[in-house]
Amino acid sequence: MRRPNPSHRRRGIATVLAAGGTVAALTALSLPAAAAPAAAGPRALPGSVPSWVHSARDLGATPAGNTVDFGVLLAMRNPAGAVATLQRVSDPHSAAYGRWLSSGQFRSQFAPAAADVSAAQRWLDAEGFTVSSTLPSGMYIKASGTVSQVHKAFGVSLRTYSYGGKRLRANTTPVQLPAGAPSAIRNVVGLDDSAFLKRPASGKLPGPPPGVRFGVQPCSNDYYAQKIATDKPPAYGKKQPYTVCGYGPQQLRAGYGVTPLVNRGIDGRGVTVAITDAYASPTMLFDAQTYNVVHNQRRFANGQYAEIRPKRFNVYNPADAQGWYGEETLDVESVHALAPGAKVLYVAGSDDGNGLDDAWSQTIDYHRADIITNSWSYGSENIPQSLVNFYDQFGLEAALTGITDNFSTGDSGDETSGGTKPGQKAVGLPASDPYMSGIGGTSVAIGKDGNWLWEHGWSSAYSVLAGGKWTPPPPGTYSSGSGGGTSKIFAQPFYQKGKVPAAISKYYGGRPARAIPDISMPGDPNTGMLIGETQAFPDGTYWDQYRIGGTSLSSPLMAGVIAVADQNAGHSIGFANPLYYDMLGKAAVHDQLPPAHPLAQVRTNYTNTVDASGGITTLLQTIDVQTTTIHTRPGYDDETGVGSPGGAAFFAYLKRVTTR
Repeated sequence: MRRPNPSHRRRGIATVLAAGGTVAALTALSLPAAAAPAAAGPRALPGSVPSWVHSARDLGATPAGNTVDFGVLLAMRNPAGAVATLQRVSDPHSAAYGRWLSSGQFRSQFAPAAADVSAAQRWLDAEGFTVSSTLPSGMYIKASGTVSQVHKAFGVSLRTYSYGGKRLRANTTPVQLPAGAPSAIRNVVGLDDSAFLKRPASGKLPGPPPGVRFGVQPCSNDYYAQKIATDKPPAYGKKQPYTVCGYGPQQLRAGYGVTPLVNRGIDGRGVTVAITDAYASPTMLFDAQTYNVVHNQRRFANGQYAEIRPKRFNVYNPADAQGWYGEETLDVESVHALAPGAKVLYVAGSDDGNGLDDAWSQTIDYHRADIITNSWSYGSENIPQSLVNFYDQFGLEAALTGITDNFSTGDSGDETSGGTKPGQKAVGLPASDPYMSGIGGTSVAIGKDGNWLWEHGWSSAYSVLAGGKWTPPPPGTYSSGSGGGTSKIFAQPFYQKGKVPAAISKYYGGRPARAIPDISMPGDPNTGMLIGETQAFPDGTYWDQYRIGGTSLSSPLMAGVIAVADQNAGHSIGFANPLYYDMLGKAAVHDQLPPAHPLAQVRTNYTNTVDASGGITTLLQTIDVQTTTIHTRPGYDDETGVGSPGGAAFFAYLKRVTTR
């Protein structure tokens, strides 16, 4: 399987936060609340107590002198007007389509008033906090102070807990804003975030991660079904093919209709794609340039690749930082593979916690890119209300200002098998927020000539070769697949009305709710992409390649496709969800259907993931099993959304519909 799994990478913290906050009721359309009027007494912030504290082991009060880093989220002005504006400018059938707001227009119409921002800064200063930064829109103020200052200002006691193998800080009572606090304060983010509980002795990033090799021989070197496993038992009445060793850039470009455009110079030039991840591999650019040479594609030109890093990294666990390196390498190489002319901006978060949120929100608020791809997620929507509001508000800003904002939907299907809480169906945030594009995963077959052969939802079950038989009998045991399903907290957005079947949108009863994914790209690790990374192997540290997948691949691949579409259309596609749903039933997307007959392929793994010295394990993968609560079906489905980009027809549609 793929290593690591950053589309659920935040589970180091997020597994714990997943139990925090009570946000089960559907919002009207995830509307940000207007600034609350000045209150005569303290104002409680709902959902500010993480519920996991009730099942955690109390280790005692957090020392009064400890430093707490947090953020204050200020409410937008006229949030209903912001949503109405978005509906007008993103509806492809509206005369106002594509009239995205500039950052200045967004700030003048919907960001907090300058007086409210100043009032919040003064209040924080008066409470003894140090204000470290304020985003240009004024929506988010970063501050820090001691535990005793937090207790005084917010009326909470901070305690330290042991939960899920981690030491976590949390408030045990709701945040109480005193009567003198500015009414524009909507939430306080990060009081319960353990990412900032401990300070490392050093912020130096570790070196290359331990080596792994996936996509090992025997496998199909050049195209799907190139090699048949004639020496292995049949399945479903015939001998099955070996998996591909990993698709390269040329195959993926050809399979999704990008090659003819690239050959004409339409390769994403003039478009900037930002990637947000935690930490930053010290060999990232070297790895990407080596990959480009090996795969006979254009190297990054001077100024085409850039990084934004924090002043220091909070490295709590070197292995955790190293676990992100492959994800970062995947993101950079896959965006460049699909859009070799686009600029790539890597924005590093300082850690697994709020550092990622900072990297993402700053990219939006400074409008540093046309497209953002984010391969990280909480495995559940049950997170503190402060974070829900945070993602919702900045997601709305991104959408209004014409940024395409992709989030992976996760790799555990409906979360009932192998998820954060097995047996509990869930979708992940931020992908489920209506202002994000939730990107799901598929299994794809690309033929000898780069031709797209078939594509189905990524939902894998495995049988192991043991004693000359596939055990358990095919399809075997469910392992992983594209994340999807129905939101428990967001109402159905305008672009899904009449498009998503009631069986999905009303899965929990009541009024229709948001469903994900919106659209999909290859995610199955067995039909994944070959990437190159410097790794530490038993025989030395060097650059090598391996096959990888997951919706962490799907999101950056989709970002590359949209970068090419932007240049082809002559303008930013921007908030793309209404366009995707307008494609339903058209040739612009490949509708993902269940296989007419069972599809399977044989996969070989090094048992020790490095070399053959530990033996080889042989598996049979059955593709797009229909065993969970989400599965492919005609039209929209909660495994692949509207489907996957339909090659030339996808680009032609976007150019025709979005050009005024």
